[in-house]
Amino acid sequence: MEKNGSLKKQLGLLDVFCIGTGAMISSGLFVLPALAFAKAGPAVILSYLFASILIIPSILSKAELSTAMPRAGGTYFYVERSMGPIWGLFSGFANWFSLTLKSAFAVVGMALFVEIAAQSLGDWQLGEPWIKAIAVACCLGFTILNTVSVKHTSSFQVVLVIILLTILAVFVAFGSRATEPGRYIGFLDKGWATIFATSGLVFISFGGLTKIVSIAEEVKDPGRNLPLAMILAWLVVTVFYIAAIAITVGVVDAGELRESYAPISVAAGKFMGRWGFGILSIAAIAAFITTANGGILAASRSPMAMSRDRLLPLELARISRRFQTPCVSVLLTGGVMIASIVFLDIESLVKTASTLMIILFVLDNASVIVMRESRIQSYRPKFRSPLYPYMHIVTIIVYGALIVDMGKVPLLISSSFVGLSAVWYYAYVAKRVSRASAARHIVERITDQELKTITLENELRDILLERDEIIADRFDKLIKDCCILDIKGRKPADKVFRQAAHLLAARLDTEEFVLFEKFLHREAEGSTVIQPGLAIPHIIVPGEEKFDILLVRAVDGIDFPHAEQPVRTIFFMAGSKDERNYHLRALMAIAQIAQEKLFEKRWFQARDAGEMRNLILLSKRKRDSV
Repeated sequence: MEKNGSLKKQLGLLDVFCIGTGAMISSGLFVLPALAFAKAGPAVILSYLFASILIIPSILSKAELSTAMPRAGGTYFYVERSMGPIWGLFSGFANWFSLTLKSAFAVVGMALFVEIAAQSLGDWQLGEPWIKAIAVACCLGFTILNTVSVKHTSSFQVVLVIILLTILAVFVAFGSRATEPGRYIGFLDKGWATIFATSGLVFISFGGLTKIVSIAEEVKDPGRNLPLAMILAWLVVTVFYIAAIAITVGVVDAGELRESYAPISVAAGKFMGRWGFGILSIAAIAAFITTANGGILAASRSPMAMSRDRLLPLELARISRRFQTPCVSVLLTGGVMIASIVFLDIESLVKTASTLMIILFVLDNASVIVMRESRIQSYRPKFRSPLYPYMHIVTIIVYGALIVDMGKVPLLISSSFVGLSAVWYYAYVAKRVSRASAARHIVERITDQELKTITLENELRDILLERDEIIADRFDKLIKDCCILDIKGRKPADKVFRQAAHLLAARLDTEEFVLFEKFLHREAEGSTVIQPGLAIPHIIVPGEEKFDILLVRAVDGIDFPHAEQPVRTIFFMAGSKDERNYHLRALMAIAQIAQEKLFEKRWFQARDAGEMRNLILLSKRKRDSV
């Protein structure tokens, strides 16, 4: 049996690091350097370095978005929440298609390296049917593994990545002593323009790193582990990429390197012999396995997340009761991979998938801008990308140039994805989804129009409560249900007391005039203004098991007797005698909230009562045990 629900948090820092590392080290290291060398010559080393630098803004943007919204689906989830369902649909379809096709390509590459290893060790020759059969069999295995257990999948990934990095470390250690300086002569002969253009070609080598955010919902302590794992994986892989390619250029003849389908393996053969070639070919196979395995894991979360949001049929969001995995989504992803391996021209589709990936990076950076400019109170990432918004704007422009260089066919196919998303939205989604995106909040702020829904703010609030493991106590439950007054214009305290008494009377089953008199009497006994701008009028009411809270924001101020300056924030409290102990705990909770560093600023920036309520619910105060 299956059910809808949240995915279990079971991935630690090492798991996430290995998923990101394994997703990057594949064809970008074991195949692509030969093609890149043919274009840039020895300066291909710089091309990989520039490509590594180009990916940094997207890493930082994804780190920010994923720590604010650690949910399955990654880019789809962020784009849908920031820009709306049509762009969300596009990003979801594009992300799923891109990851699925690249994972299929990795499986085919793995099968090709099986043939290369077989030839080097025993002069065996495999035909295309056998290569495809091996690829399909491996794809089935990865699909079953991802269906059965995320933890087993990540553990398998950890083992493979450790083996892979160990082999690469040995390759670098021995290879650094075998390089010949003469092979670097004419390092910049191809010119800087070619070097930068080649950076666009190899940029895709680092793209797999961002697969991490697709599994953010399954990560323990995502506020720490997601950005840390992404940055560590980027750093480690960049070092290995640059070192391994520098060694390969330094030990392999230029003509041989240009024609090689296994440049790193050929380089290992130069200073480690036949077995070195075989070992690095095995390392390549391990790398392709990690890419394909992590690809299924990440890709399957896009249709699941879209289904949760009712953008796709609900079956795709179902979580297996037995395995705690999105079985239907995993099986669909595996099925598309197998179909791609058997029927499609992978080479041309991988280029399209690369274009889609860069477009998704553009949308990631745009999403950061939209989310920040929306000023939604519940958007609180634990990691903030630096140099906002300049880095994000420049990155969008640079990525746009890379997209243009991809050619007409990938652009046309990418455009068709946008058209498909729009058609699907109006045919299936429009009647099912009414959530307001962050972009609509920006429009509201600019045009001074009021949105009729705060579902996005509430959703982000619930995500943060789960992220920070905040368990609601009695005070939170009172705040969720309490009345909130947002008063405009300067008023005397007695008029506000009368409004509060009117609202609380029915809720406490007490006469309105009794409450009003009690508030006046309490203020006459001693001022309830506990600090400049903040008052907590609190009274005892007749009866038993009664307690309620009412919040007031008065931007223009309320004049309290004996207060030197107007009060702008009021927490009214009323409870029966038997609730005196809780009365004190509620006072302590309010005091902690009021002392939070950004409380006052956020309180007066809140657009409406919903945002004010969420601000209280997201406070870092100490909760009572439940």
